[in-house]
Amino acid sequence: MTSVPGIDHPEEQSEAHVSLTGRGVSVSARVEMVQNDTVVLRPSAGDFVEQAVVSVGSVVELFWKGQDDFRTAPAEVTAVEQGAVLRWRLRMTGPAEVSQRRTAVRGRVVLPLEAGLGSLELTGETADLSENGARLLLEGFGMLPEAGSTMDLRIDLESGPLQVKAEVVRVQARGARWSMSVRFPDIAEKDQDRVRRRVFQALREERARLSD
Repeated sequence: MTSVPGIDHPEEQSEAHVSLTGRGVSVSARVEMVQNDTVVLRPSAGDFVEQAVVSVGSVVELFWKGQDDFRTAPAEVTAVEQGAVLRWRLRMTGPAEVSQRRTAVRGRVVLPLEAGLGSLELTGETADLSENGARLLLEGFGMLPEAGSTMDLRIDLESGPLQVKAEVVRVQARGARWSMSVRFPDIAEKDQDRVRRRVFQALREERARLSD
C-alpha cells in the first residue's frame, strides 16, 4: 500500500513533535528521514541539555501538521544516536490518524521578553515558542529558580505584547545566562491563537529557507 507523506507519516524536513507517554513532556524535532515505518528525527534538545529524555524502548506519540489537520501515530524509540548531532530513530507501531486534541506546535521564534520573578526583573529572549510554553534565554541574576516557580512574562509579539503567567519546568545556568523552559498553565484562548499564528509563520519561513 502506498504511504502518503503528511498523511501516513510526517514529511521529511518538516517539523514534528514527540510526546512521551505518561510524562507530560513534548519535544519538537526536525524530520530527517522517513523509510517504511522508520522515522529519524533531530530533536530540539536545547530544552533538555545533558538529560536523557528518551531511551531505547520508550513509548511515544508522534504528532505533525498535515495539509488540513493534525496527525498522530504511536511509535517506539529504537535508537538514540549521540554525538555532535542528537538523533532519535522511531518505529511507528500503528496507523496514523487525525489527532483528536489540539496539539501545541512549537517553532524557533526569537522575541524580546521581560520576566518578573519574585522581586527580580529579568530580560532576555525566547528561543522557541508554543501556545503551551516556551524556552527562554534570560540574563540570570541570583539563585536559580526552582521548578514549579511562577513568573509574570511579557513577550513582545509583533501583534502586541503577550502577557502571561508562566511556570518554570526546568532551568540551567549557561555562564551568566539562564536557559529556562516554562509552561503557560492559564493562557487565554485569544492569546493561544496569536502565538499559534506566529509559530506557523516561523515554520513557513523556515521551510522556505530550506527549499531555497
